[in-house]
Amino acid sequence: MDQNKLVITLFEQEFNETPAIVCHAPGRVNIIGDHTDYNDGFVLPAAINYGTTIAAKRRDDHLIKVYAHDCEQQSAVFSLDEFVFNEDKMWCNYVIGSVQALMKHFPAIRGANLAVTGNVPQGAGLSSSASFEVAILKAFTELYELDLNGILAAKLGQAAENDFVGCNCGIMDQLISAMGQEKHAMLLDCRQLTFEDAPIPDSLSLFIVNSNVKRGLVDSEYNHRREQCEAVARHFNKDALRDVSIEMLTTAKHDLPEILYKRARHVITENQRTIEALSALKSNDIELLSKLMKASHASLRDDFEVSTKEIDGLVEIIDTELGLNGGVRMTGGGFGGCVIALVPNDMVDKLTQVVNEKYPQQYSLQPNIYICHATQGAFR
Repeated sequence: MDQNKLVITLFEQEFNETPAIVCHAPGRVNIIGDHTDYNDGFVLPAAINYGTTIAAKRRDDHLIKVYAHDCEQQSAVFSLDEFVFNEDKMWCNYVIGSVQALMKHFPAIRGANLAVTGNVPQGAGLSSSASFEVAILKAFTELYELDLNGILAAKLGQAAENDFVGCNCGIMDQLISAMGQEKHAMLLDCRQLTFEDAPIPDSLSLFIVNSNVKRGLVDSEYNHRREQCEAVARHFNKDALRDVSIEMLTTAKHDLPEILYKRARHVITENQRTIEALSALKSNDIELLSKLMKASHASLRDDFEVSTKEIDGLVEIIDTELGLNGGVRMTGGGFGGCVIALVPNDMVDKLTQVVNEKYPQQYSLQPNIYICHATQGAFR
């Protein structure tokens, strides 16, 4: 069933009334530029045609009633008068945190009934959480006719995740969900919050493979990597690794523990690769893009150490077929999750067949493949 029709039906069943609005926020895939966002660097994501859809209607009181169709404990109620972390229903904290952040700018909003459904694979690194947050913010923006733009919405979504949920994420996920452009990737400057859109050729598909490796370490290791990067920035008396050049790092190599040197080398070189990838897309230089994505994966594997043998195997399987006709790398926080490939449309069927055959043979895991295209953000 169409996501809009489904969420309207769910709303009517749950609340015995018709919703006033339906809105949607996409998930995202990052084409290149991982672990650069919280270092004030550059990323190149695209919003994808998987996301979170919400049907909503105002209430006259201060209650938020939420029906989350895809969660085990589907119903939750909380008051705008008290924002308390929900230990039993983790999904609810994305709603509570987003509304709390919103009320700091728009204190006059009142309650709402919300029905939520989504088709972003959870735990795959395609940003189901940011999609959820941005969809919540878009729903309240429409319900209460708020003057909320996409940049501020992204900041509020990030605040919800940092300050309430407790994950130290950068702003990339929320910003691309809010401000992505159809058929384009976005080069985002995570310090200035400025961005430039880059066309994705119509001849290429976003070929995303979920490795189905459980990502149990991702939160603790993500925060640890961030601490390591901040330690190197402090060594140079800089605000972030964005301000450290590869020449500065090389000169200081013997003054840093090897592990910190490797972490910083990934971030600094990844920033440069990401900027070059924008130019590659603009000039339709797929061969260069292929080389940049391959180098990115190697850096994430060897210097940042966030890949797994299964992810490395998937990248190798795809790269063997693609060659320089497209690019492939791991994407997201790491320790499992997804691989992203830019694949010529006429190779999609063959590559699907190869991945479905070889990956289970080698790793006894079944992949999930998503053929995507770049779509519009919720606030664009």
